Amino acid sequence: LGSHPSFRDIVASFFELPRLNNPNLHRTLLSLSKTANIKAFVIDFFCNSAVQVSSTLNIPTYYFYTSNANGLCHFLYSPTISENVPDSLEDLDIVIDTPGIPSLSSKVLPPVMLDRSHKVYQYFIDTASQMAKSAGLLVNTFESLESRAIKAVIEGKCTPDIPVPPIYCIGPIVSSRKTKEEHECLAWLDSQPSRSVVFLSFGSMGAFSATQLKEMAIGLEKTGVNFLWVVRNPPENGQTSDGMLLEELNLETLFPEGFLERTKERGFLVKQWAPQVAMLNHDSVGLFVTHCGWNSILESLCAGVPMLAWPLYAEQKMNSVFLVEEMKMALPVNQPEDGFVSDGCL
Repeated sequence: LGSHPSFRDIVASFFELPRLNNPNLHRTLLSLSKTANIKAFVIDFFCNSAVQVSSTLNIPTYYFYTSNANGLCHFLYSPTISENVPDSLEDLDIVIDTPGIPSLSSKVLPPVMLDRSHKVYQYFIDTASQMAKSAGLLVNTFESLESRAIKAVIEGKCTPDIPVPPIYCIGPIVSSRKTKEEHECLAWLDSQPSRSVVFLSFGSMGAFSATQLKEMAIGLEKTGVNFLWVVRNPPENGQTSDGMLLEELNLETLFPEGFLERTKERGFLVKQWAPQVAMLNHDSVGLFVTHCGWNSILESLCAGVPMLAWPLYAEQKMNSVFLVEEMKMALPVNQPEDGFVSDGCL
């Protein structure tokens, strides 16, 4: 997903669309400032172009970095990496040392940060440089979880020769999403022993091929463990990259013949979506197999559930390294070069 050229164009549009809205933003802030003293303007990094407006109006601008402090270290340091490494990282297999975080292979970096020939790369570098000059950085984390990374940012190690903006750890911000009716999977969990269930869920965009789903089913059956699995339609079966269904998910045809019958006493499958926070906080869940999205990681940490890291796209491979090597909160799934995970790795 993240390495596809069209995906990079989509990410570039995330930066470009807010810029087109700058005239409207200027009018709105100007109007508000006539009746109120605007103390702060908070944006995320995709809205970096909005700084052109807020600086004109002398409004202090803060960035809300929605991922982790380890990732923030690397992001703030990326302009320095860009200066020191002359070649496109897309063509290299090197180890990158960033202050405050574990050493990273260039292969785990988000694909949008590898191709210097694409405009989205410069958008990210410009944003990182601008963030370092802001009034402050808000991060969805807490100091005891990422003390080394936070210390590196505060001491200016990630922003050489630039005054360091204040960093505010405002996490963990975790959804408390509730449904009007209790999901049937929670009733199933009620019938399972404490800490006996492996919970598999891979986010709103985490789709696997039909071949990979079959292999996962084989692996789960071989383990003999109880499991609760949120299954999404594979892309080739009519699910778009944003998770929209084009045809109904048929579990009977998706999995190996007889799998549903053989595992019905110890397995529960949910189509498309499940109340993840409620499930992670259920006493029966003992392990979370996750795509390493930061929100999911925080939800699992807050619930006290250990993780098995299976990153899929964007910054998730970096998150996996931080989770396994720095935070010591997960074990990694062994992923070969082609990305296909065999049943023996589960």
